[in-house]
Amino acid sequence: MKSRKSNWIQIGILAVLGLAVILSLVIPQVFRGRASPQLLSLSVMLRDTDSSGWTTARQGMEQAADELGAELRFLTLTTPNDSAEQEILFLREIEGGAAALVAVPADPSALSAALEQWLVVCPTVTLESPMEGAAGVVSPDNPALGRQLAEALLEDWNGGEVLLLDTAGPCSGITGRLEAAEAALAGAGVPARRIQTLPEEAALWVMAFEPAATQRAAEKKESEERGFALYGVGTSAAITACLERGSITAMAAWSDYAAGYLAVRRAVEAARGEAGTLSALPFSILRGEDIYAPENQKLLFPIMSSSSR
Repeated sequence: MKSRKSNWIQIGILAVLGLAVILSLVIPQVFRGRASPQLLSLSVMLRDTDSSGWTTARQGMEQAADELGAELRFLTLTTPNDSAEQEILFLREIEGGAAALVAVPADPSALSAALEQWLVVCPTVTLESPMEGAAGVVSPDNPALGRQLAEALLEDWNGGEVLLLDTAGPCSGITGRLEAAEAALAGAGVPARRIQTLPEEAALWVMAFEPAATQRAAEKKESEERGFALYGVGTSAAITACLERGSITAMAAWSDYAAGYLAVRRAVEAARGEAGTLSALPFSILRGEDIYAPENQKLLFPIMSSSSR
C-alpha cells in the first residue's frame, strides 16, 4: 500500500511540474500577443518614377515606421506626374487594406476628388503640396521659400532676364514657390519669364523650384559648360555636390529625413484616430561656403551626422 501511495504521490508531483512547464511557455505568449499591436500597413507613393532624390526622406519614413509599429509599401509611377495612375494605384491600395496613405500628389485637387469618400477610413498625409481632406501636409512654407530664394538672387543680380523653371504642373506647393519668387522679382523691377525647359540660347539667371528640376539644370550646366547662375532647392547628395562645385549658386534646403519621419508619424496617428499637428518645415538658403558649417551638417548629411555621434 505504501509503495502504491508513494507512486501516486510521485505521479501527482510530475503532473504539477508538467503543468507548470506548459503554463510557463503558454502564458508569456498570450500576454506578448496582447501587448504587441498589429502592424499598420501604410502605402507610400511619390509623383516621380525615380525615387533617388527621396532616399533620405525614405530613411526617415522607415525609422518612424519601425518605432511606431507600421510597415511601409512603396509604390512607383510608370510615368512621372501621372495623376490618373496615382489615383488608380491608391484606390487599389485602399481596397487591399491600407490603413493610411503617404503621398507626394501629382495633382492635389484631382487626388482629393478621387479619394474623397475614402479619406475618413484611410487618412492621407501629403508631402510638398497640401490637399483638401488630407490629415496633414509636411512641407516648408512654400511662398516664404520662393520669396527668400528670389531674395538670394537679387543679392547677386546685375542685370538681365531671370528664367523661372515651371516644371511641376498642377502641384500647388511648387507653384506657390514659383509665384512668390516671381512676385518678389517683379517688385524689385527684375524681368522674369516662365519656361518649362532650359533654352539652348545663353541665359544669365535661372531659378528651379523642385529638386529634380534643380538637379537636371545643374547637370546640364556642367555638361554643356553653361555660364548661368542657378538658384534651386533640395538636399540630396547630388544637389549638395553641385552646390559644392559651384554649379548651383544658392539653394533652399530643409531636412528630407525629418519630412519623411513626420509624414509617417502623422499617418500612423491618423490611422489610429489620434490627434496630431504638423508645422511648416524650417528651411535655410545655402551657398557653397555654407556646406560644412556645423549647423548645416545634420541638414545636408543627416545619416553621416547621426553615425558619428
